[in-house]
Amino acid sequence: MKNVAVIGAGTMGNGIAHVFAQKGYQVALIDVASQSLEKGLNTIGKNLDRQVKKEIITAADKEATLERITTFTQLEEGVREAGLVVEAATENIDLKLQIFADLEKHCAPDTLLASNTSSISITQLAQVTSKPEKVIGMHFMNPVPLMTLVEVISGQNSSQETIDTVESLTQKIDKTAVHAKDYPGFIANRILMPMINEAIETLFQGIGSIEGIDAIMKGGMRHPMGPLQLADFIGLDVCLSILNVLYDGFKNPKYAPSPLLVNMVNSGLLGVKSKAGFYLYEDPKNPIVNPSVKI
Repeated sequence: MKNVAVIGAGTMGNGIAHVFAQKGYQVALIDVASQSLEKGLNTIGKNLDRQVKKEIITAADKEATLERITTFTQLEEGVREAGLVVEAATENIDLKLQIFADLEKHCAPDTLLASNTSSISITQLAQVTSKPEKVIGMHFMNPVPLMTLVEVISGQNSSQETIDTVESLTQKIDKTAVHAKDYPGFIANRILMPMINEAIETLFQGIGSIEGIDAIMKGGMRHPMGPLQLADFIGLDVCLSILNVLYDGFKNPKYAPSPLLVNMVNSGLLGVKSKAGFYLYEDPKNPIVNPSVKI
């Protein structure tokens, strides 16, 4: 398997394309918007430049990596030669179902189909294909080039051969594969999102300030980033979407999103992507507490 297709050129998609191309795979990066592809390649180039500056790779390595990435705006053209397709589109169930239905039409019969979803059911995505045994989850962590873990999620019908192949492939790109079963939130977000939600609820109830809550978790629990800033980094809309999946899946009130999170998303405060969430990101390297967050 030397040809990989990645659907979606956003933060996760371009990171996934980066790591596969850097490890010698021919990568088709697919997005319906040509400007997104251009932005994605630019991001990959900047991340490679950082690696060159740190002497992790050479300038020649950078050029070779970029040469292995070909961009496409048409899905059928990009996936034609792929042995593995990794879907990294927006965390929207209807969109993902449509993509997997389209992949069914255009991929070779033995192509493995993976989703980078952080919470949506792999089993459900597999049902729109005729080969659910070849469908699996590959949940990369953000930022993909730096984080070493991939959560490999087996659906109800994923074959052991598919699981073994994807776990082996994960090791070949110098990532650690951790297996999870297909239940809402899998492992990572089943644990992470309730913590973030509880931090938001602690703020909502006036128990602590934005800076105080994050300081407690960084200084007291040795987390590299506080939960409110982490929520901004993930995207508050993404956090809300994942919490809704958990709540709908388990019908347990402990997963119900905080009203403050709902209000912030509805008002367009999405975190880093909108330059404002719990913090303001006019200077991304020096975020400051957002005084306009209404409790």
